[in-house]
Amino acid sequence: MLTVLLAILWIISFLSAGHALLTKRDPRASLGWIVTCLAIPGIGAFFYWVLGVNRIRTRARELQKQGQGMHWLHVDQPPHPTDIRHFPESDTSQSLIRLSDAVTRRPLTYGNKVTVLYNGEQAYPAMLDAIRSARESVFLASYILKADQTGHDFATELIAAAERGVDVRVLIDAFGELYSLKKVRHRFRHTKVKSMTFLPLTLLRSFYFNLRNHRKLLIVDNCCAFTGGMNIRDRHLVLGGRKNPVIDIHFHLEGPVCEQLRDAFMEDWHFASGEKREPREWPTPRVVGQACCRGISAGPNEKHEKLNWIVIGALSCARSHIRLMTPYFIPTRAQLAAINAASLRGVRVDILLPEKNNLPYVAWASNAYLFELLEHKTRIFFQPPPFVHSKMLLIDNEYALVGSANIDPRSLRLNFEFNVEIFDTGTLDELVRHFDHCRDRSKAVTLEEMDSRPLSLRLRDSFCKLFSPYL
Repeated sequence: MLTVLLAILWIISFLSAGHALLTKRDPRASLGWIVTCLAIPGIGAFFYWVLGVNRIRTRARELQKQGQGMHWLHVDQPPHPTDIRHFPESDTSQSLIRLSDAVTRRPLTYGNKVTVLYNGEQAYPAMLDAIRSARESVFLASYILKADQTGHDFATELIAAAERGVDVRVLIDAFGELYSLKKVRHRFRHTKVKSMTFLPLTLLRSFYFNLRNHRKLLIVDNCCAFTGGMNIRDRHLVLGGRKNPVIDIHFHLEGPVCEQLRDAFMEDWHFASGEKREPREWPTPRVVGQACCRGISAGPNEKHEKLNWIVIGALSCARSHIRLMTPYFIPTRAQLAAINAASLRGVRVDILLPEKNNLPYVAWASNAYLFELLEHKTRIFFQPPPFVHSKMLLIDNEYALVGSANIDPRSLRLNFEFNVEIFDTGTLDELVRHFDHCRDRSKAVTLEEMDSRPLSLRLRDSFCKLFSPYL
């Protein structure tokens, strides 16, 4: 009997190892799972099928076959090429447009207006005003919607909008919801607000723990939208002497690109709810400005790591200046190579990181990468406290990539993220001024400083670096 059981476990282990060999694109991940499956027969295979298989993508394919009609599942459809004659004409811009046309599933749109909003003091009143003015629909997705004063202000306005007949839907990530002991979502019970949690943390869904919806989207009447890196909580209000404030940046979008944010929200809503997507007439956004914008959805459901490709492509297209601001910086080898290559060909590269990080172990892992950039003349700066959660990539004063994604494996491989490409002189000028102002207030990091740190700190940082794929 024992012999038969062992034979079955070995067969399962070999089949699991074979599956990892055929399906894993990263040879390190493939080798790791093969060794795990064969070194611990049965147990290794169990962990592989629970933790090593992308079930989000598998479920997406199943829903596609079932004819759910969800646009986001058609990841194999041909791209929508942009007619670049009507968009920026520089070589840098047109190269980036062609790249995004090839790897994304949404076209670049013209006729948008972008307003930059700094911290909760500017973002929250604008968002609440938009909800108050809603006539047809309000769709809100947030990683964190905390049960503090800010969260309750949003809940009050959402409920009021639903009571006057507006279609109000709220989608909150199940893990992000744990940031608050009380749940704002409970206020929506017995109201007309429709609310869902994204990938609830249940025993049967424990293998979804790492796959979080990190998107921040608010779409009102299909023609007014907000996105960026800002969650909804009091900590983003930085004035008034609050404890542990968080500096961040958000964006108010008007025009045709709002349809792309609405589309991204509805993809997530139908994924979370399992509802069938029915045809619906949406208000047509008006041309209100001259900004060219494109929404980019990224996540483990997608066939390719498109956001990673776009970041590397943008770094490679730069001619004069790369400006990168991010709270979490754990670059891939390809991103490091792209940054170093840009520096070596004469592009000025400035990277702004927070001096004080809310996740110290991420900052420690990040430190272990910095010397590779500093030795090739990349300029790195630490922004003084409070913690800066802002993120943006600016290329040659022509191109901006903004949104929810950080430069780390969690954003690029595991999280559901939403970013926006922006080609607009006015917006780029403002973001460049903001970036340069932040840089001028920051402390430059030198190679000598990093090399002269105590051995204990360098060992700590290098140890955390070992876990980079999971941070």
